[in-house]
This record gives sequence, C-alpha cells and structure tokens, in this order.
Amino acid sequence: MPQARDLGIPVKGVSWVRLHAGQTADGSPSLLATMSQTNGGLFVIDIDLDTGHCTQYPVADRKNSSFSTATFRSLQTGILYIGSAWDGHLHQFDPNHPEKGIEDLRTISEGVTFPTGITESLDGAIWIGAYPEASLTKFDPKTKTFTPFGRMDENENYLYPLAGDDGSLAALVRVVRPHLVAIDPETGSYREIGPSITDTLDKTQYLRFFKGNDRRLYLDSHTGQFRIDGKLLVPVNHLPEPMAGIHAAGEHRYQNPLTMPGGWQAHLMDDGGGKGSGAPRHILLANTDPLIASRILKLDWVGGGSNIHVIELGPDGRLYGSSYLPNLLFRAAPDGSELENLGQHTFASGQAYSATTLDGKLYLASYPQARLSVYDPDLPLSFGTEKGDNPRDLGRMDDVGYRPNDMIATPDGKLWIGSGPDYGLKGGTLAWYDPKTEQKASHRAIIPDMSPASLLWLPESELILVGMSIEAGTGATITQFDGAFALWDPKTDSLKWAGDFGIDGLADVTSLAPAGDGLVYALIGRGDHVVSAGAPAIAPRIALVDVATRTLVSSAWLPDDFGPLSWHGSHSLRTGPGGVVYGATGYCIFRIKPGTCEVERIWQRDQPEPRSGAWHTALSPNTIDVVGPIVGNEFFFATGWRLRSITLPEY
Repeated sequence: MPQARDLGIPVKGVSWVRLHAGQTADGSPSLLATMSQTNGGLFVIDIDLDTGHCTQYPVADRKNSSFSTATFRSLQTGILYIGSAWDGHLHQFDPNHPEKGIEDLRTISEGVTFPTGITESLDGAIWIGAYPEASLTKFDPKTKTFTPFGRMDENENYLYPLAGDDGSLAALVRVVRPHLVAIDPETGSYREIGPSITDTLDKTQYLRFFKGNDRRLYLDSHTGQFRIDGKLLVPVNHLPEPMAGIHAAGEHRYQNPLTMPGGWQAHLMDDGGGKGSGAPRHILLANTDPLIASRILKLDWVGGGSNIHVIELGPDGRLYGSSYLPNLLFRAAPDGSELENLGQHTFASGQAYSATTLDGKLYLASYPQARLSVYDPDLPLSFGTEKGDNPRDLGRMDDVGYRPNDMIATPDGKLWIGSGPDYGLKGGTLAWYDPKTEQKASHRAIIPDMSPASLLWLPESELILVGMSIEAGTGATITQFDGAFALWDPKTDSLKWAGDFGIDGLADVTSLAPAGDGLVYALIGRGDHVVSAGAPAIAPRIALVDVATRTLVSSAWLPDDFGPLSWHGSHSLRTGPGGVVYGATGYCIFRIKPGTCEVERIWQRDQPEPRSGAWHTALSPNTIDVVGPIVGNEFFFATGWRLRSITLPEY
C-alpha cells in the first residue's frame, strides 16, 4: 500500500476576527481580538497599542474549540466572553488577569454546538443564543452557573439576543421566517412581537434589531419603527444611534466602535472585505481629537493552518485550491514546491466549493452566495471587481444559490454551476455564465425541493448529467429522502429528462465520472451536512449507469470499513491513468475495475476515529477531507489543513 506524503500547509489564515476595545482596571486603554482557525483552535490576542505586538493566548481545547462564533466584551467588567463552535462552550478572558489565559467555562447547554450571540443585562448576567433549536441560556459570572431556558421558537434554529438596561430582553430569530421575540428574563417565557420577514428573497422586507445609545432596545423594520418595552412593542417617531460596544443582532459585529481612554478607536483594515476573515495584519488607530494623528499598527500574530476545501489542476499545470474560513487562494507545483498563498480571490469569505479551468483561466465558485471569481496565472496579483483585476470577483449568478457544489466548463465556452440554496430555502439552482459576453442565467429547483450536487458533460449526447441532492439551505427542514438524476440540454437551456435510472433508495448523487462507451459512474451517499438537517445516514455505493437507455448497469455498496463519505462527498470520483476511475471516502482511496462496480482499496487511513462534534470539525490526522485531482500517477487530497498525495500503484 502506498504511503501518503505531506506537501505542506498552504494557508495560515484566521476567521471570525473581531476587535474588542475597552480598558483595564487601572483605566488604561485595552485592545483585544478574537481569531479562529482549524489548526490550533481559536485564540485571543492582546494588542500593544504602541507597537502592534500581539501577546497570543490559545484556547485550552485546541481541537474542538475551533471558531469564536459569538463574542462579547463586557462593558461592566472588561471581561471578554467567547462562545465556541463546534463544541458549544463558553469561555472568558480577563485582561486584568492574563496569566489565567482563556478560561473554559464548559458546555453552554445540552445539544448546543454553535453559539450565535452574546449579550449582557444590567445585573451583569450573560445571555447566550445558540444553534440548534434557537435556544437561550443565562450565565451568572458570580456563581459560574448556567441556566438553560430552551427554545425561543418551535421551528427555527438561530437566535440573537439583546438586553436593554430597562430590563427588557429580546432576540432576533432566524432564518426561514425572521422575526422578533420578547423574553421574560425571570422565567424564559417568550412571545413573538412585531412584523416578520415572510419572503427572505423580498429585499423590501427587513428587520434591524439593535440597542440604542439610550441603552434601550429598538426595531427598525419595513412596517415601522419600534421600541421594546418588556414584552410590548411601542411605535416611535425617532430611532437613536446604536450604542457603541454592543453587537448588531445577527451580524456578530459591534455596531459602533468603542472609544478607549485617550480618545482612541480601532478599525481592522484588512479583514476580507469586512467579513472578519483572511489574514488581517493592520489596524488603524484613529483619535476623536482631530489634532492627534492616526496611526497604523502592524500585527504579528501567528497562525497554525486553515483547512483546505477544494483542490483542482490549474491551466498552468499547477495545483490550485481554496482554504476554509478564511477563503484564500493557494497554488503549488505537483511535487509540493512553490507552495504559495495568493490571498483573497472573492468577497465570499467562507470557502470555494468548486473550481475549473476555461481558456487559460481558473474559475472558482464560493460560499456564501455562490460567488464566481476568476484568476489568470499569467497576470500579476491585484484583487478586485473590475476588468483587469486579478483575481476578479464576478459576483453572484442569482439570488438563491449559496453553496456551489460543482462547476464544469462546456465546449461552447460556458461555465455551469450547481448550487444548494440560501439559508432557510429549498430548491437549489443550476446556473450558467459566459465569460466572453458576461451573460448569465439561472434555473431554480430543476427537480422540486432538490439541489444540483454534481455535474458531468456528456459529449455523446451533448447534454449535462446532473446528480441531485436533497440538500436544503441551512435551517430548512428536509422533507424527502430520495435523490435523482437530471439531463439538461444546454442548447435549449431546459430539462430533457429526470429520474433515478432504476436505482432503489437513491440517495444524493455526490460525484460523477465517465466510464467510457456512454456509461457513467456515480458515487451515491449522504454527507454529514444533509444528515445534520434531518435525513437518515446511509452508506455510500457505486452505480454504473447507461445514460442513453436510462438504465442501471450495476451497483455495489462500498465495504463497511471504507467508511463514510468525506464532508460532502463532492468531487470524490476522479479519472486516472488509462481512463480508470478512482474514488475516495473519508477513510480510504479506491479504484474501480473498468466496466464493473468492483472496487480495490489503494490507500487506507490508519485507524478510523469517530468525529468529535459537528461536521465542520477536523477529523483524525489521516482523514481524507477533500479529494483533489489525479496528475500523472499522483492522487492529491487534503487532510484538514495539509495538502497531501499518494503515488498510485500500476494497474
């Protein structure tokens, strides 16, 4: 069995970056920042306001406390509170006692994996909203105890609380039907108040929930302006300015910068287009006194590594890919040399889901918003949105697509992108873009309540084979459990056929590969993202289908010890030397005997280990998290933040 070799760590970036201004007990200005990463977990930096030097404090559980998804610096004590995903813990960092580091206050509440928002009431209590089930929990800093209040909505999963100094407590609930709930802080009882957003695609409907500079809670909406008084919503004629040092509900950012002693305000300058993601190194210190000059601080924090999310072969014969939170472009020679982080390629701060080459350029499609970007290896780096920028963000293909599962180029010079839908929606999109004319079009739910997961150009019929998934937007409930295939005619831009090729119990069609003579291999299974949304888990299998006759030639379940699919299972089938098709699960790499569904194990990770947390959490040191291309006889893949390869044995 071949040995896997490490080629390096392409990206060492950070995500969920937030500045937290304040002061220490002696009245000195204090500037902290929270940063997240997959290799080494989240950390806090204490920034020297004279030099920019960062004293770095790592989280205790560096494997499971990866992302600082909810943060809040107390305006009363200066203590920084951090809610971590995907372990659902609350932490605190006290700048007055840095020797304690980040203190783990343990699990917020049973079942919580992703804290969504933190706020503080006048009595010093800390309130935490969390996913799933839009739950609310109270933390008492004096007794270090948690009081769970449970769900604040019977159907939704995301909760963003704010507390007013008049005793009011309310929360924004998202994402299928965003609305506001008022909460009794003594009992946790709640009631819906005010308008809701009944159509998230209708941009005229909006809810802006905030704490004003009078320290009370307000709602600005498409139906009017209101103040929250206990459990009542009172119309007002004027809205105050947002209070400094308080999060904007649902946005995880402070609404107004807090002014530190001495009149200083801090602004992050290079944080991935305002999304708190990337490799920020510069802070602008501005003073409220116009006679005092602003200063720029250069930060020296040290990153451990960012998970890789996609790997493809570029037009120049080098490997290209994207990292996951932050979404940064990297490249490497197939031998592992020239490993280089090329930086930002899109305003989508999450990660690229798919990539392909067309006319000497690399195209990437990224979450969120399924944004398309392009990079020309022959031109110098200069990221932007205008012609001549490189990489260039080309924007969204439509208003629905969010997770661009696959992308292919067709002989007519168009790019085709299959995407899962936005949060709370059902039915993803199949879209096309013509780089020469910059024209585009999109089709939603070509099969009802389903999303394209895989695409394959069929030269014999000049059709596109689409593998469908039951994937819905995060927060939406999955109501059907069978996947499908579709044939799309790019000439008429219409659906030609849809069905299952006679496959019983068809799950998601996660990857497709040509098998020759008009036959196609399909990898069928279910990624953790679909299982976590309510679909039953199912083992992966290989199917060989005859597209012309719309029939199943053969199929076979993969052996149990091959393990489940990696995160999505996307791009897991690859064509190798001699046209032989190879595949991968999260545990092993295999090849398929041509014309059959018989599989042979090529490489197996050492010992399967269960996941610790949700599907975003990195697995053991040898898990196959991302499947890359086969170049010559080298099969490329990623384990977490490491780019890796094996040499395929002769067939």
